Amino acid sequence: MTKHSPEPILPSLTSPRELEKMSLPELERLADEIRDVLCHLVSARSAHFASNLGVVELAIALHQTFDFLHDRLIWDTGHQIYPHKLLTGRYDDFPSIRTKGGLMGYPNPVESDYDLFCTGHAGSSVATALGLASGDDLARRDENRWSVAVIGDGAFPSGVVHEAINNAKQLGRRLMVVLNDNEMSICPRVGGMADYLDRLRMNRGYIGLKDEIARMLSSVPVLGDPVERFLVQVKEAAKAGLSGGMMFEELGMRYFGPIDGHNIALLRKYLRMARQLDGPILLHVVTEKGHGFRPAAEDPVLFHAPPQFSRRDDEIVEMKQSSSRSYTHVARDAIGAAMRRDDRVTVMTAAMCQGNKLEPIREEFPQRFFDTGICEAHTVAFAAGHAKVGLKPIVDIYSTFLQRSFDHVFQEVALQDLPVTFMMDRSGLSGPDGPTHHGVFDVGYLRLFPNMVVMSPGDEHDLVEMLDFALEHDSPCGVRYPKAKAVRVARTDKQERAPIELGTSEVLRWGRDGTIVAYGPLLGECLAAAALLDKEGLDFGVVNARFVKPLDTDTMLRALRDTPLVVTVEEAALAGGFGSAVLEAANTAGVDTSHLRRLGIPDIYVEHGEREELLADLGLDAAGIAKACREGVHAEELAS
Repeated sequence: MTKHSPEPILPSLTSPRELEKMSLPELERLADEIRDVLCHLVSARSAHFASNLGVVELAIALHQTFDFLHDRLIWDTGHQIYPHKLLTGRYDDFPSIRTKGGLMGYPNPVESDYDLFCTGHAGSSVATALGLASGDDLARRDENRWSVAVIGDGAFPSGVVHEAINNAKQLGRRLMVVLNDNEMSICPRVGGMADYLDRLRMNRGYIGLKDEIARMLSSVPVLGDPVERFLVQVKEAAKAGLSGGMMFEELGMRYFGPIDGHNIALLRKYLRMARQLDGPILLHVVTEKGHGFRPAAEDPVLFHAPPQFSRRDDEIVEMKQSSSRSYTHVARDAIGAAMRRDDRVTVMTAAMCQGNKLEPIREEFPQRFFDTGICEAHTVAFAAGHAKVGLKPIVDIYSTFLQRSFDHVFQEVALQDLPVTFMMDRSGLSGPDGPTHHGVFDVGYLRLFPNMVVMSPGDEHDLVEMLDFALEHDSPCGVRYPKAKAVRVARTDKQERAPIELGTSEVLRWGRDGTIVAYGPLLGECLAAAALLDKEGLDFGVVNARFVKPLDTDTMLRALRDTPLVVTVEEAALAGGFGSAVLEAANTAGVDTSHLRRLGIPDIYVEHGEREELLADLGLDAAGIAKACREGVHAEELAS
């Protein structure tokens, strides 16, 4: 008689409440199914991978222990949300994740009541969960809701985490912080907190159990085993020789752990035990990033968000690597060249060595490369210190993450007029990462500051020369560039590239019917739009603006005075953006702007999708720019 394999569990799972009745073998089989789905997803497209493999058992144990339609759950950061989504009724839609119109790759309250916040930036979970716990305690104390924050060890050193812990003793009666310790952020973590967690993990003999927990364990079947009771008896002696968890307990948090984060039974036991207490509680869980898929476990950096690959069992058959050179690669190589020329140049990044492709820089210049961990505010203030003593620091950081250090850009850099260079990767639309990662606000918040220079390259040549310019400039500079294939914009045979000069744009051509002013790497789309219009008999000039601060006022005013239509194009928020700067300059000069059209990101949060799809939707591709110009010409004709 043929023995049939058991029916899959995951496809028929409609609610995490169904986990409560499942046996341990069924839960373990469910974990295997989740990992198989994750592997199948990455065979179709790039997605966050190793971090999700590492939290499968933790997600199952959390959802079996708590009812998160009643209790609260915050994942920090949200790129480890995939198992949670599969457990909360989104299995059928899961293949659409990170595609336009599909599931978001981060928590999304629009998708599910199990997602409370769009958590795309690390470090905020403890503060948010504490706010939930405090608010519930005030508004509905009798409901005894728990707030649970799951935070990785890479995010744990973030300043806001410790600000929250500092307040948790008074406010966190029902707060549980699950520290997911996998020895990683995106790259290997750094700093004193990492060393402290390493010591805790090495001392597995220490489990932070209080006397009252020991009494409870002895009275609960299965939980009260002799080994745990023995550990309680030796705890006081262990304190003297081991560091285990005392820092957290001194701050008022009950510390449990470290425990095996891939043992569902053990996780479930400690979660059930801890929730019988009054918090705040810190549960230290040790996991392996990439667990369950050998290649990802062996190289969690590569498999954080790997290229599309195909597999056979536990082996990679083929990995599709892109052969195109991105602006990130261009920036990295330019930084390396600058560091070879000048030993005063230093570079620092906030846990984004891999994302910014800086591994070769780290290897070649270990004394001048600084990974500060997920501590962006510290990174900027640290760079200000370097600049003050005569070095030339480069802060290589995603645009969306630089927002976290806004006050330090103001106070420690711009106010002091220190020559710090900000290389802002992922400026503009970051594609499938979605609204938490689109870097569309940097123009608006950086051009506010006196002393700040803000520029964006029209192509890869501009990017290299802008970095060189910034390193020789005596004031802070920001250079914004996208997550996109690097392009080289062709000039005419007789036209030479204009050098990068402070506050000076590059006029590629003037036109009879109007002028398209491109700020940044959409210059290629603007030239393509001009070519489309030329076929229709419309003659449009194109200007490569390069600088938004200081603005090339002379060229912008000439375009407004001498051409019947001016269209500004930027891959940034229109509010406070490049087009707004042109309007301000024209207003100051008393120049009419009724024939100015601004193209950019409107007053919305743009959802996720491929960059090309999003640009087309926003009218920022060649066809959309040409359409805006065509409509503008017709409107001017009607007005006249």
